Amino acid sequence: MTIQEIQDEIKDEFSMFDDENWDERYQYVIDLGKTLPMIDDQYKTEDNIIKGCQSKVWLHGEKQDDKIVFTADSDAILTKGIIAILIRTFSNQKASDILEADTKFIDEIGLKEHLSPTRANGLVSMIKQIKMYALAFQSGS
Repeated sequence: MTIQEIQDEIKDEFSMFDDENWDERYQYVIDLGKTLPMIDDQYKTEDNIIKGCQSKVWLHGEKQDDKIVFTADSDAILTKGIIAILIRTFSNQKASDILEADTKFIDEIGLKEHLSPTRANGLVSMIKQIKMYALAFQSGS
């Protein structure tokens, strides 16, 4: 699946919820966090913590063939769900596709506007770190 197809799928899933009822959406995000591919304990290091997040979020990416596979974890259940959405979107994709992808689907599902300012900043930091991995792998480092 392309990044755009995955983003469209996520938008469809969120469209099932009533716009006024964010409790259901938050619960869905939390449930998505429970499906997150677990990061190996060896990658739960200070180097893999995403700076700018209110809670601890570890992100690890590795290149497998011509695609990047991400794993992550967080010590907060809502944040775990947010990184799960991003991992679902960007894992198993080519570095160039990750770098070219826009993230307006986050705004379209209304997630960013319903997060606290610190969590919204953390979301931006997560996206930035995913793109930094893609940039590093694309340039061969």
